[in-house]
Amino acid sequence: MAPLNGDIENGNVEKEYRRDALPGDGIEAGGEYGDLVRYISQYKDGRRSSIATIEGEEEPKKRHFWQSKPKNAAGGNIFDTPDDWLNTDWKQGLRSSDVEARRKKTGWNELTTEKENMFLKFLSYFQGPVLYVMEIAVLLAAGLRDWIDFGVIIGILLLNAVVGWYQEKQAADVVASLKGDIAMRSTVVRDGQEIEIKARELVPGDIIIIEDGQVVPADARIISAYDNPNGYQEYLAELEAQRGDTAEEGSDDGEEGEKHGSGYALLAIDQSAMTGESLAVDKYVADAIYYTTGCKRGKAYAIVTHSAKMSFVGRTASLVSGAKDQGHFKAIMNSIGTSLLVLVVGWILIAWIGGFFHHLRIASPEHSSVNLLHYALILLIVGVPVGLPVVTTTTLAVGAAYLAKEKAIVQKLTAIESLALGLKLQPLMWTALNGWGSPRINFNGVDVLCSDKTGTLTANQLSIREPFVAEGVDVNWMMAVAALASSHNVKSLDPIDKVTILTLKRYPRAKEILATGWKTEKFTPFDPVSKRITAVCVRDGVTYTCAKGAPKAILNLTSCSKEVGDMYKAKTTEFARRGFRSLGVAVKEGNGDWELLGMLPMFDPPRDDTAATIAEAQVLGLSVKMLTGDAIAIAKETCKMLALGTKVYNSERLIHGGLTGTTQHDLVEKADGFAEVFPEHKYQVVEMLQERGHLTAMTGDGVNDAPSLKKSDCGIAVEGATEAAQAAADIVFLAPGLNTIVSAIKIARQIFQRMKAYIQYRIALCLHLEIYLVTSMVIINETIRVELIVFLALFADLATIAVAYDNAHFEQRPVEWQLPKIWIISVVLGILLALGTWVLRGTMFLPNGGIIENFGSIQGILFLEVSLTENWLIFVTRGNNTWPSWQLVGAIFGVDVLSTLFCVFGWLTGGAGEPSHPADHAINLSQNGHTSIVTVVVVWVYSIGVIIVIAIVYYLLEKMTWLDNLGRAKRSHADTQMENIIGHLSKLAIQHERDDESNVDRWHLAPKASEAEDDD
Repeated sequence: MAPLNGDIENGNVEKEYRRDALPGDGIEAGGEYGDLVRYISQYKDGRRSSIATIEGEEEPKKRHFWQSKPKNAAGGNIFDTPDDWLNTDWKQGLRSSDVEARRKKTGWNELTTEKENMFLKFLSYFQGPVLYVMEIAVLLAAGLRDWIDFGVIIGILLLNAVVGWYQEKQAADVVASLKGDIAMRSTVVRDGQEIEIKARELVPGDIIIIEDGQVVPADARIISAYDNPNGYQEYLAELEAQRGDTAEEGSDDGEEGEKHGSGYALLAIDQSAMTGESLAVDKYVADAIYYTTGCKRGKAYAIVTHSAKMSFVGRTASLVSGAKDQGHFKAIMNSIGTSLLVLVVGWILIAWIGGFFHHLRIASPEHSSVNLLHYALILLIVGVPVGLPVVTTTTLAVGAAYLAKEKAIVQKLTAIESLALGLKLQPLMWTALNGWGSPRINFNGVDVLCSDKTGTLTANQLSIREPFVAEGVDVNWMMAVAALASSHNVKSLDPIDKVTILTLKRYPRAKEILATGWKTEKFTPFDPVSKRITAVCVRDGVTYTCAKGAPKAILNLTSCSKEVGDMYKAKTTEFARRGFRSLGVAVKEGNGDWELLGMLPMFDPPRDDTAATIAEAQVLGLSVKMLTGDAIAIAKETCKMLALGTKVYNSERLIHGGLTGTTQHDLVEKADGFAEVFPEHKYQVVEMLQERGHLTAMTGDGVNDAPSLKKSDCGIAVEGATEAAQAAADIVFLAPGLNTIVSAIKIARQIFQRMKAYIQYRIALCLHLEIYLVTSMVIINETIRVELIVFLALFADLATIAVAYDNAHFEQRPVEWQLPKIWIISVVLGILLALGTWVLRGTMFLPNGGIIENFGSIQGILFLEVSLTENWLIFVTRGNNTWPSWQLVGAIFGVDVLSTLFCVFGWLTGGAGEPSHPADHAINLSQNGHTSIVTVVVVWVYSIGVIIVIAIVYYLLEKMTWLDNLGRAKRSHADTQMENIIGHLSKLAIQHERDDESNVDRWHLAPKASEAEDDD
């Protein structure tokens, strides 16, 4: 057999035979472990770029088994992959020229939507209830032939759309630039070379390599084991013998996964996201594996049968492609927008009733604006917050860009909300303050962070201390066995395997042992259930089974004496108390007994910033719980180092501890951490915390963490996470440590503060002009010109576009929406603004003309006062914890200057809207609309006084605790009775029996515990 130009697993760039070669082959070159020895010495990852063609093999005459088309589980039509596309030579792969031709027909291998049409994206900013009302206002202005208002309203709509579209695109570009760093990648054979590409570049017919920790990049069928590719013809022959000429028909008639190929399981695939199965499913040769499922064990060749869009997952996703998660912020905005629209309708009815008493017409000639339709147009403009949808989208998009700068990639915008807020539906009360007919919505912030230990709380820089060696065992032999029971793929070494291998630098004799012609026949990666790694190796015709793993798991393999076992356990406890993670090592020669060799103590020191970060998180009201697979003694020692607390429990107490439902929930709620955690324990911890009303964030990095990441309110894939964990997470961190998570929570809370300030500001603005204009119309039959009203709306939008970039503080506790409080404060602010405008208008009835003593226009002065007080209100609602950003100050100052120019030069004041019969003593009304500089200065000073009064009232309202209690969501307390019922039911099983005498079927409940004991 011709040698390969490199060993795929070991990354050998020199000639070396495949693993099915004779035991003596390759010894002179250092054997199979020659690369590993060189890696230990050089600290470099050996990489190879190609594999040579294995010559002399005949192609099977029959069609390949993987050409069988999977049955569409959804029952619909699937992409008909041509048969010749699946005739790929697995040794050479596809040619580059074929790839482009196929991609033109299948598209990119991704589920993301096609590139958005920018024009259609722009048009989407004109959609929504609030915007539809403004578009009705445009039609109304056109019907009244009020072309100035028609143009300005269209300008407002265009401005909001342009700004929102641009800012969202700019923020999305920042996030997209980082997303390339976590794009799913795949190893593929093309042009006879094994290369790594982005998974989106795959096409049907590609030969890919699947290994543990990876996400399956497309629907595919397994061809052969990676470490024995030449044996695929044996599998093929056996499969063809079983299925005969009906292989394809048999595949179509049966359900996928029910029939397996021959031989041993090549892969273990986590299909929990698709099927709900908690355990990984074994996959054999010819079995189908599905897009986005995770490989938990094994390594094999597979051929792509369908790209993402035509995959099982892709076809399922297309059924719900129209459903979009609007997010918590948008739900609040829609609720508030609906409430404001209802208020507008009410104010219009009041204005029309008053208009009938003043004998106003519904419509009148175009040269007059004194008619009921004009009043309706004015109230629609002032009462509808046209900028609300844009500010919502922009704030979230800009927040995603802020998080990207912190090396946090937001995969869903709603994840930002989850970090700061979490949806809680409360009983039906205060419905009038939250949108008529809808339940009260409150939003509580994430208050529990479940963090893994390694790499997040610790530095993930393992070092092996002085090992414990069993009596009569050579330490070099033990270290060599530990290296044999490690992955040899130096391109992607597990941290434990890496430190085990690199420690051999201190043991030269162990390196020499590795270079004596070892061949690995079978390698079983770490299994979280068995908690060990096993490798079957051959040297000089002798078979050795090497194992390393958790001390208890290794001890259970051996049949050592009680004295040795007790000493071993005592040493494990001693290491654990010192904060060391222990790694047991054992070996078995041939069919003999397992021999316990010793134990490697590993130390992973806490990160320098972890203790301070945890303290900061606790100040922020965040409870941090550590979930680790380490022994309980190690977990307790780590918690002591990090000042997390000492309430650390063994995870077995969650399931097999015999605790009642309520006691279990109490245990989880009060615990500081759990040790010896399995993936199902993480899921259970999250579930119990959520049942107690907590909003939970979960960190994870492995395939096994995917279910709990999806279950949590905010799943976080930490730095170095596998593709499966990244796919399941809402946010992916590119920087190590817990500090990034805390920073992200701060940023999310700052975003919440911006939104809260804007909402209070916008509600008050709507109520301000609605109250003043309606009362003014009813009492003195006067209003502000429509032209000026639309500019007030335009200026308000211009000033608040910069809200997304404002400086904001973050609360020291989990934040929440308190809608009743927000509405009460906003209503009070709106009334105060209206009173301020009425006081200004009332002074004009004084004998000397009041505020316009020197001369001025009523329209211009009212316009200036309304514009100034409304613009400055945002400085009040944003709070005084931080200075406003230069963007916000600049935008508001620019609008103030424009408002002043409107007043000074009388632009659009025109005299219309002045009282029909002004008081005789108001002799200083401007005839040309101009206003004196002195009057303008007086209006500025007066407006400052109004804002000061409003700021004082706002401060007092914020300090009222009864308002806090009124608007604050209550945590859902434990329903102990229900928890206990569910807890007891979970321990029961329904058993069936048949009474032979009466021929009657009977079912009864039996404890599961007794069944478990029988099984044991």
